[in-house]
Parts: sequence; C-alpha cells; structure tokens
Amino acid sequence: MAAKTKKKARAKKSASREPLAVALLKKDHREVEGLFKKFEKAGSGSEKLNLFKQIALALKVHTKIEEEIFYSEERGEVEDDMLDEAQVEHDGAKHLIAEIEAMKPGQDLYDAKVKVLSEYIKHHVKEEEQPGGIFAQAKKGDEDLNEMGERLKARKQQLMAQMA
Repeated sequence: MAAKTKKKARAKKSASREPLAVALLKKDHREVEGLFKKFEKAGSGSEKLNLFKQIALALKVHTKIEEEIFYSEERGEVEDDMLDEAQVEHDGAKHLIAEIEAMKPGQDLYDAKVKVLSEYIKHHVKEEEQPGGIFAQAKKGDEDLNEMGERLKARKQQLMAQMA
C-alpha cells in the first residue's frame, strides 16, 4: 500500500513540473532579473561594467536559443502574432545591448539605457510567462517540450562556450 502511495505522489509531482524547455527559459529569466537588481545596487563603474557584461551575455544566448529552437518550432502551436511581437522585442533588446556595449559606465545615459533595457525585458518576460502567453500556449501544443529542453540546454552550453 505504501509503495502505491509513493508512486502516485511521484506521478503527481512529475505531472505538475514544468516541461524542461519552459523551465529552462524561465530559469534564464530569473537569472537576468537578478543581474539587473545587482546592477541597480552596484556602486563602481567596474562593478557595473562587469554586471552588464553578464547581462548582455545571458540575453544574447537566451534570445538566440529562443529564436533558433523555441520560437521556430512553436510556429503553429503558438499564435503567430505573439511570436512575431516577441521577435521584434528581441531585435529591440539586441539594438539597445549594442548601444550600451559601445559605452562606458559613467557616460551620459548609460544607467538610463540599462534601466530601459531592464524594463523592456520585464515586459517581454511577462508576455511569455503570463496565462495565455507564449509558454502557456506552447504547453498546450503537440511539441515534446522536454526533448526540446534538452536541445535548448545543449545549444545554450555551446553558445556560452563560444561567447564567454
């Protein structure tokens, strides 16, 4: 009897877990949110520069794996308009990242641009994670999001090694 209860508990826990693809992307979101919070509290220019380099790398890798794998494979599972808007948001973030990378902490508008990027990313994350958003729609689709998660993870590792 105890074995059946444990098996049911394991099955319930497994069923309530996020699919790996969604869990991985959400984990990236939390990591970047944490880095932006650290940036806001940073005092020195070198600390800000180091944190922004981490933010930029995390966002570049994250957007690349989303675009190459998640968005492209979720066409037909997720509303096209939502994926199109997410792509445009990625493009805007990439442009802002490039502007900030060309600057140094302490320059006019440096902190303001990082703050705007942070707000931009918060909006984008909300669009993906909200009920009825991209992730919710993806979970209702036919794609194997656990298998996709393995590919996202492998590609992320590859890109981190290339870009770091």
